[in-house]
Amino acid sequence: MSLFKRGNVWWAYFYIDGVRHQESTGTSNKHLAENIEHKLRTEASARRHQLVEYDLDLTVAALAARFLADGEVRPHHIWHLKALLPFFGDTLVVRLNRNMAREFRLWRKKQDVTDATVNRALSVLRHILFWALDETLIETNPMARVPLVQERRIKRPVMTLDEEALLLPALLDYLRGIVTAALDTGMRRGEVLKQRWEDVDLSRKLLLVSSSKTAGGESREIPLTKRVQGLLEANSRPEGVVFTLNGKPLSWIRKGYLGGIKRAGLRHFRFHDLRHTFNTRLMEAGVIADVRMALMGHSGGSNVHSIYTHVELPAKRKAIGQLEAWVNQQQEELKKDKEQKNASTKERSESSVPGEIRGTQAVEEEDAR
Repeated sequence: MSLFKRGNVWWAYFYIDGVRHQESTGTSNKHLAENIEHKLRTEASARRHQLVEYDLDLTVAALAARFLADGEVRPHHIWHLKALLPFFGDTLVVRLNRNMAREFRLWRKKQDVTDATVNRALSVLRHILFWALDETLIETNPMARVPLVQERRIKRPVMTLDEEALLLPALLDYLRGIVTAALDTGMRRGEVLKQRWEDVDLSRKLLLVSSSKTAGGESREIPLTKRVQGLLEANSRPEGVVFTLNGKPLSWIRKGYLGGIKRAGLRHFRFHDLRHTFNTRLMEAGVIADVRMALMGHSGGSNVHSIYTHVELPAKRKAIGQLEAWVNQQQEELKKDKEQKNASTKERSESSVPGEIRGTQAVEEEDAR
């Protein structure tokens, strides 16, 4: 008998491998206390042999709450959980299966959502389940082998130099520098907004990315173009966040940025399209893919040799030089085209003047001479 009464409550005492265990059964009923004592002994023995009893009543919502509290949560996890929980929230984790994933896809497609967005949401659910598996909260990941639909490649808009010339004057002062930096460095919005002065070396015309969403993007070196160099020199400080508003860091610029797009009368451009524009301009300037990936902080993906690829700083400086030369050439060509159009417009307007008026103008010009 390993039950002893303290006051009005039965306590369980037992030994496992010479270690004494004691715990209150929380009841004064001896028969119930015996059942509880047996359960406590069984659980202790299971822990000794590293056997785990899983919670069969664990719901997806409860698991998501634990992940948000204890896991490594990223903003996109929270974003996709807003769509996942209304569908899966009350479902028991042990009930999850591939058919439910297909049903979720159909449900989201009715809301006019792309396959890519559904894939991201299911990937978040799968990530949370793998986290639960590592934390021994579940025995298996029922979504481990759920196939994702092949995504269609979406054509992303590239901002032309004419559109850039219209956009920059239409932006508020604090946004103009941010957009210029994004166009000339290819940095993500979060990278630009978190960039610190401690990681800007104006003497070497070099920037080290302070914070990135990818390991490959962290602390990568980006040579500065002349206009970004001038922009940073004009606002140089010894420390702190580079781009601020009233001395405070920025976290949300969408409204101001889209307002500038509207005032400039441009087609819709996401802020991320500025990064795509930088990559496209590098490509058109003749910069090879490895150098472009290094400048933008892209991972090598499935390329087995990517881990050994290291692009030296001189190659990056050369690439930025190629970019500036390409931009200057394009601007010169645009200037010439505009001059030719203006000249042809003037000729057409002069040729449309009636003959009598032209004759009168000719007589007046002759008299003047």
